[in-house]
Amino acid sequence: MKNSHHQQKPDLKRLASLLLAGSLSAIVLAGCGDKQATEKDAKQSEQTEPASKGAATPLQEKPEEQGAEKLLALTAEEAQRAGIKIQKLELQEKTEQITVTATIQANQDKLAHVAPRVPGRIVKVSANLGDKVKPGQTLALLDSIELGEARSTYLQAASEAEVAQANFARAQRLNADSIIPEKDYLRARAEHEKARAALRAAADRLRMMGVNPGNLTGSTFPLTTPFAGTVIEKNAVLGELATPDQSLFTVADLSTLWIESDLFEKDLGKVKVGAQASVAVAAYPGEVFKGKLTYISSVMNKETRTAKARVEVPNPDGRLKPEMFATAAINTGSSTKALLLPEDAVLLVQGQPTVFVAEKGGFESRAVQVGDRTQGRVVIKSGVEAGEAVVVSGAYALKARLLKSQIGDAD
Repeated sequence: MKNSHHQQKPDLKRLASLLLAGSLSAIVLAGCGDKQATEKDAKQSEQTEPASKGAATPLQEKPEEQGAEKLLALTAEEAQRAGIKIQKLELQEKTEQITVTATIQANQDKLAHVAPRVPGRIVKVSANLGDKVKPGQTLALLDSIELGEARSTYLQAASEAEVAQANFARAQRLNADSIIPEKDYLRARAEHEKARAALRAAADRLRMMGVNPGNLTGSTFPLTTPFAGTVIEKNAVLGELATPDQSLFTVADLSTLWIESDLFEKDLGKVKVGAQASVAVAAYPGEVFKGKLTYISSVMNKETRTAKARVEVPNPDGRLKPEMFATAAINTGSSTKALLLPEDAVLLVQGQPTVFVAEKGGFESRAVQVGDRTQGRVVIKSGVEAGEAVVVSGAYALKARLLKSQIGDAD
């Protein structure tokens, strides 16, 4: 029993030392765990603190670069090939104008619908659409039964007038010698006057038909133009019967044209007859045709609250055509100063009017707000300032390069 008791004491000591070692290990491990947790929490805290302290995140590291526009850099040779020209932007005198949409019409004072004065069958057509014609030029020949009857009447009247003239001359001689009674002389004179009146009536009838009595050629007669101009409409068909209510040709003098437009009631007090006007058409972009306001209607349209107005424009080269759409800018007589650029200098980039400004080392695209467009120029309201150098020619090449760079950035 003693030996057994002595053997249990060392075992108890050994168990105590193991328990003590385990406790110390747990304390050490717990301490390490707390330290790691503390370091982890500290790191998480450091990651969340900069937002409150104003420290920059990766997206905010350089905010000034985020909104900066890239400059388009071109060599001197590239700029020359692109035809780039730069102009210093300055305030310019701008005449105040009222801009209206309009339609080009032929000058109605120099427009003729040519039709026969008597019914006739068309036996020859001498003019075609677009032909330039001179005053009195024959457009077509017609054969008319009514004209043939009028010609016969004229010839008969001319014959009777000749006989009456001879009888009256004989009666004058006999009456001078007192050979015939006075009443026979008076009867011969009356017959002569009657024959002359019949001849005049027959000749006048021919003239009313548009035929010169001295140029009778059977029953045919020419259809002629009253003035020089251009054949803009043709309805004459060989062999068809033409009547006075049917226009066979329309001849217009297109050397001057009318620009028909509507003036709003609020603008009537700003313009007056005689004001200078500028006309632009889509067929000739950037080109302006000068004209003058020649008419303002005395009557208002009660539904549209507009009055008809007319601008007359010279058209010596015939480039303007009737029925073209046009824009007319009518001067009001007053003027202001504004920043003006050629229309080609302002381009649409992603739907926004844009110009290119020359900066050191390249060109910057600048969004602008535009105003009125007159005489090939556009008013710049905002986006650029006086004194800045703006590209006025070759902007399309810069736009192409800008779009190409944007596509590259997107990739």
